[in-house]
Amino acid sequence: MGRTVVVGDIHGCYDELQDLLGRVGFAADDRLICVGDLVVKGEKSREVLDLFASDARLSSVLGNHDRAVLRGLRGEAGLKASQEKCVRELEGGRERYAAFLGSLPRFLDLGSHVVVHAGVRPGVPLASQDEDDLVELRTLGPDRASREGVAWYEVYDGPQTVLFGHWPAAPVRRGPRALGLDTGCVYGYRLTAYLLEEDRLVSVPARRAYSAPQGRAA
Repeated sequence: MGRTVVVGDIHGCYDELQDLLGRVGFAADDRLICVGDLVVKGEKSREVLDLFASDARLSSVLGNHDRAVLRGLRGEAGLKASQEKCVRELEGGRERYAAFLGSLPRFLDLGSHVVVHAGVRPGVPLASQDEDDLVELRTLGPDRASREGVAWYEVYDGPQTVLFGHWPAAPVRRGPRALGLDTGCVYGYRLTAYLLEEDRLVSVPARRAYSAPQGRAA
């Protein structure tokens, strides 16, 4: 068995993903897992999806932007402008990309660790977690997406260690049993991965800022 490399939100930053794979020396027996949000905001969402769909070593959980684009590809309305733009970019392969995004799990159980996009409710069994929490949760107040309040990862204490994204920060967000891997690559910061077996973080700089964070856009 090779190594398990868990990478933060990619958001269409295909070139930085290639830089990261080179930095970690990604090998034939390694596996890469993304915490979700493969697409939207960056310039190469199509290339990212094509790579993940064609390489069995690569997998991802479903992120909130992935879910929105999936809905757009299925003809649903109500998307943000950046999500609608991504849907248009994927128009030529609508059915293929919808099938791929629709296949993404809401979480990946790795035993000692679990990969989700946004968060988990403390005290709720993994199989009983609400999908909206898995893809949108930040704080434990009435608005799960709010940045104001008690962060879920500050309260969560196991049993597994949660690897998550969704809420960019530098340095990484940490809790007693949680590690956030979104370090804002699409906003011009860094793309970060966690090498599970080595308990080590590796990152590469963004080549440029592709988007500016606004309000609840992260």
